[in-house]
Amino acid sequence: MTATADRPFRAVVTGFGMVTAAGLSATATWEALLSGRSTTRRVTGLAGMPVDFACQADRFDGDAALGRRIAWRLDRSTQMAMTATAEALKQAGLDPGTWDGARVGVVLATALGGMTTWEREYGRLRELGPGAVSPLLIPMAAVNMTAGHVASAYGAKGPNFATATATACASSTTALGAARDLLRADLCDVVIAGGTEAPITPLIGASFAKMGALSTRNDDPATASRPFDAARDGFVLGEGASVLVLERPEHARARGARPYAFLSGYGASADAGHPTRPDPEGLGAEAALRAALNDADLAPEDVDHVNAHGTSTPLNDAVESQVTHRVLGDRPAVTSIKGVTGHCLGAAGAHEAVATVLSLHHQVVPPTANVQELDPRLQVDVVTDKPRPLLMASAVSHSFGFGGQNAVVAFTSA
Repeated sequence: MTATADRPFRAVVTGFGMVTAAGLSATATWEALLSGRSTTRRVTGLAGMPVDFACQADRFDGDAALGRRIAWRLDRSTQMAMTATAEALKQAGLDPGTWDGARVGVVLATALGGMTTWEREYGRLRELGPGAVSPLLIPMAAVNMTAGHVASAYGAKGPNFATATATACASSTTALGAARDLLRADLCDVVIAGGTEAPITPLIGASFAKMGALSTRNDDPATASRPFDAARDGFVLGEGASVLVLERPEHARARGARPYAFLSGYGASADAGHPTRPDPEGLGAEAALRAALNDADLAPEDVDHVNAHGTSTPLNDAVESQVTHRVLGDRPAVTSIKGVTGHCLGAAGAHEAVATVLSLHHQVVPPTANVQELDPRLQVDVVTDKPRPLLMASAVSHSFGFGGQNAVVAFTSA
């Protein structure tokens, strides 16, 4: 397919992989999302911190997933991305041994990079001196290295970069937009795109707690992440990786690939306001949403489902609901998966993109977990309690980052 004035370019989603607190594969995570099962629990590594709970992928073992020979030289965030990539490529039916690597790109996001490695090695510096610092610190922890390691593992020699810290918690949605641009420009036939984050460390936990961004529900961590609930009080840190395989339509068609959905539109904007608070009127978020719809040639009434950023913070959920209602009305079914996965920062947008693709593929919207009393001020149709079967032709996924950076992707059903 070639984009024309009356038919926008649509990248084909042919595979995806996930590592989350809810499961070590896309299938396991999807099942957890449908059940609305909270994954928030106390984390040993956060003991003594103001907030001692998170959504940790505690069943993930890099050695088991990748082999000790590979895993020991990778930060945890890269280990998870490598694992998600392997699942995505397998599902897509792509054999890296036979592809033209020069036509395969990699765009992977992270908001913080290899924080587990940075914190560990800084501790060694303080306790044992400079001679104890690993010579692998930079190759393990630098924000570009996840994309580099994935490319090396699969011989992907096309454009390769990280949307690292580029748009904070919108970074992996930005990665999907950049990947689609590479395909639309005919610079690649295939792009491996998504995001990863392993931020559950004392420093990051203490920092977010100090700024008042985290839920402080230490007495009941299991229900702490409660997007759109009247008593929401902050987000819960999560970790994980999600990767999507995107292809040019003619490339996917020529090899008989199964399309799960189409990435049909992308929009981005900036609030140009406060460093952490969203624009109170949501004008930047609205601009990104309208841009994504325009790029996908969708009218507001075409959108059946919204996978919301839905962080469980008082301001985000209120502003996002306001924007959604103003642009799309009260028709779309809205959900946030962060009640299950927590907020995975730079990986959040990729998690939510996979969930959106799965919603379109299965024609069902997972519930928003932990909603005990829906905030009556929010004029949107939030799916709660149980999955909602729904005929869907198109859906959007919102991502909004600190710094006022907004990114929205639009998907259409295959």
